[in-house]
Amino acid sequence: MTPRFPLATVGALVTNPEGKVLIVRTGKWRGTWGVPGGKVEWGETLEAALLREFREEVGLELERVRFALLQEAVDDPQFHQSAHFVLINYFAFSRASEITPNHEIEEWAWVTPEQAFTYPLNTFTRILVQCFIDGLPPA
Repeated sequence: MTPRFPLATVGALVTNPEGKVLIVRTGKWRGTWGVPGGKVEWGETLEAALLREFREEVGLELERVRFALLQEAVDDPQFHQSAHFVLINYFAFSRASEITPNHEIEEWAWVTPEQAFTYPLNTFTRILVQCFIDGLPPA
């Protein structure tokens, strides 16, 4: 039997110059909304993975990247298949707001952090947005 290990993933709640945050909907999270991100590749730093994922998924360049929080998803029913993720979450900024979505992104919206809660966010994104609103962790 091949050993199985959790997958390290990165994602970020990104603000634009208008103070809005980006949320996206993908099929992988069963119609719930989240933030762009993905798996860390072998030999890639966490921040490099985050920057790559944002370029690939939504065409944004990020700056002012800072660690937000660590979460864990073990066989979460919101995800489309059985998986064990270590979710490494960040806050970041983008000077641009124009999205160039890849095939994974079904829908996107720039919203105020408070407006994000009117969307069916996955529970991990809900926690990330609330931490952003509460100012946690300190910048």
